[in-house]
Amino acid sequence: MATTRAAEVAEILWELKRADKVASFSAIAERAGFSAGSEGRTVRKCLVTVRRDWPHLQWWRAVADNGVVENEEHAERLQEMGVDVVKDDKSGDTSAVIEEDRMMSWSEDAEAEAAAEPEEK
Repeated sequence: MATTRAAEVAEILWELKRADKVASFSAIAERAGFSAGSEGRTVRKCLVTVRRDWPHLQWWRAVADNGVVENEEHAERLQEMGVDVVKDDKSGDTSAVIEEDRMMSWSEDAEAEAAAEPEEK
């Protein structure tokens, strides 16, 4: 059975798919109304549930705050989306290099909605 947090993350992944964007663990957690946890641990656990219970959702649109990708499949999916992925020769980590216009920013959406609303007199 999916947790409430996992269901919230699933909804956010659906938003990301519709917008054709990716988001950091912290941004996803903030949007869902909880803390991402140490190194995104809470979001990572939610993503495990999402992959199990909603396999059609694009879990790979969630990326660690530092850009490090989870595994080869994660890297491949991001590359298919047009995101550059590089391997650090020293650490061996593979990281996504995401252009700013590919990152989801809900704060910009909220500001645009607020500006579009008519002022009350």
